[in-house]
Amino acid sequence: MATYHSVCPLDCPDTCGLLIEVNDGRVTKVSGDPEHPYTRGYTCAKMRHYPELIHSPERVLTPLKRSGPKGSGLFTPISWAEALETIARRWQEIIATYGAEAILPYSYAGVMGLLQRNAGHAFFHRLGASELQRTICSPAAEAGWQQVLGYTWGSDPETVVNADLVIIWGMNPASTSIHFLSLVQQARQKGARLIVIDAYRTRTAAVADEVILVRPGSDAALALGVMHVLVAAGLVDSGYISTHVSGYEELRAKVLPDYPPEKVAALTGVPPATIINLARAYGRARAPFIRIGYGLSRHRQGGMAVRLIASLPALVGAYGKPGGGALQSSGTGSAVKLDVLTRPDLRQRPVRAINMVRLGRALTEALEPPVMSLYVYHGNPATVAPDQNRVLAGLRREDLFTVVHERFLTDTALYADIILPATFFIEQEDLYRSYGHYYLQRSPAILPPPGQAKSNWQTFCLLAQALGFSEDIFRHSEREMVELLIQEIPLEQGDRKALAAGRAVKLKPPQGFVTLSGKIELMAAGAKLPGYEPPGDHELNRLYPFHLLTAPAHFALNSNFGQLSSLREREGGPQILVNPDDCRKKGLVDGTLAEVYNQRGSCLLKVRASSDVPPGVAVAPGVWWCRHSPGGRDINSVIGDDLTDLGGGSTFYDHRVDIRPL
Repeated sequence: MATYHSVCPLDCPDTCGLLIEVNDGRVTKVSGDPEHPYTRGYTCAKMRHYPELIHSPERVLTPLKRSGPKGSGLFTPISWAEALETIARRWQEIIATYGAEAILPYSYAGVMGLLQRNAGHAFFHRLGASELQRTICSPAAEAGWQQVLGYTWGSDPETVVNADLVIIWGMNPASTSIHFLSLVQQARQKGARLIVIDAYRTRTAAVADEVILVRPGSDAALALGVMHVLVAAGLVDSGYISTHVSGYEELRAKVLPDYPPEKVAALTGVPPATIINLARAYGRARAPFIRIGYGLSRHRQGGMAVRLIASLPALVGAYGKPGGGALQSSGTGSAVKLDVLTRPDLRQRPVRAINMVRLGRALTEALEPPVMSLYVYHGNPATVAPDQNRVLAGLRREDLFTVVHERFLTDTALYADIILPATFFIEQEDLYRSYGHYYLQRSPAILPPPGQAKSNWQTFCLLAQALGFSEDIFRHSEREMVELLIQEIPLEQGDRKALAAGRAVKLKPPQGFVTLSGKIELMAAGAKLPGYEPPGDHELNRLYPFHLLTAPAHFALNSNFGQLSSLREREGGPQILVNPDDCRKKGLVDGTLAEVYNQRGSCLLKVRASSDVPPGVAVAPGVWWCRHSPGGRDINSVIGDDLTDLGGGSTFYDHRVDIRPL
């Protein structure tokens, strides 16, 4: 048996260090690496099942060509030579007729390694294809943060152990960031208080000292109410503000008077006394730390919510206190210069951009030129994209030439014309940074790919060769590309040696605030005046009385692990959490199927009566493959493609539904 250092490749802020045990060419165990400084030897329950995926008999091991109707799952094995020739020929025909912008890549976070995740950018820049705006997850949160702090990194999560007050706002780290929650528990053992602010009682709420339930989407109003009380009670740090903050006086005079506790209570559902007590606890804390989640940014005013929550530490000087501050994303992306990999210089001219949130529109509306080919890699839009019915209608188009590079016959792969077999993280080289901590780690190829599977990088190099691209970048190996990426990162020599040995090294954030003024900017130039606008479509609320939240599952991650029946069973299958009083009013019976519907579509989910969910709110955990969902549709059939106020992001948490028993 041999043991190797590796890194979890999935879309999670913890980016765990792993130990991979290999016996006779098979992975027998995946466990946490005790030498990793942040994740310290343990992983989530999901990752322990990874050997079942790696050696699954359901893996795609050879290129496949469709031999039946789209969606039927009927395919015939072909060679890589035939697959590459078919793709090159079809793309050349499309380019000759419509231009290269008729080809659209689609990828997101199926793998988070810097090389493999971004492997297609140089190729599609050189091809001249349409650009995909990768906006499905975090752009509103990033834009909101940047309006206040620019490219300043989030506060180091390891320092939270020194906080005396921790606020977890709109996040459920018991399911999505277990190592951060462990650090919070260490702070609590030293006397810190934990307050959880969320729209329903999550697993994290169960370990909190106080839980504050806010009306979904009204987080910006609550933040403004806290600011109002901080100012009125004289709890702001005037010295810190005068030195490190700009825009405070304008915010205080023009905005905060409109958000007294009584008004904010009406907007948020949080009692005035709770707002006041929250503000006082925050203002009087020695070192308060706020962990900001992504879910609250997936509302129409999500960018504003993150902007205002990220502004709170500025008022009390918490960004300057050991153990204090705020973390939305680590910000470590600015430490890695990706241009050496993505090669934007290969673009021969500007091309159109298509927002991935609106893939359904792109595939079904009369664009000029129309999208005539879709290339999907480390993504599963048939399952995860909003406006699912329109996405599936687009994928069914006979004139849409679809290529899917995948490890399994996912919902999306069923609609492919050509499927290319893909690798797992242990079968490819990569370099990982984290959006939840400051560590960087290299991951080697531990096993050879099974069958004819190839990595993203290898596949795009082959496609470049098939199309006659002569640029040197397409002749580099994975190892050479990882080395080029590392060369661009400012590291000390000792860290470079540790990185080469497979150890995690800690990146160093830039000094000060990385904004135009060098200060925290509460009223950044060009930014909208802070505020909160209550939702106004009362007729929609009457027709569809439930505010739907599509929360993360505990035993899955996006559509990953959907292949494993054991984890599907542990999660409880596709379900919807409804308050018991609402169940009685609607005639819903716990454990039975009900139809969740709105003007966009419907799906069937098992009802789970839960007092953790407030009246008028419904929670649908997880994203389930359509084939594992009763009726063949998942929750995204009722999710629209409306965009956030900043960043053009998704609004997964901002839709109305009704529920009726079958």
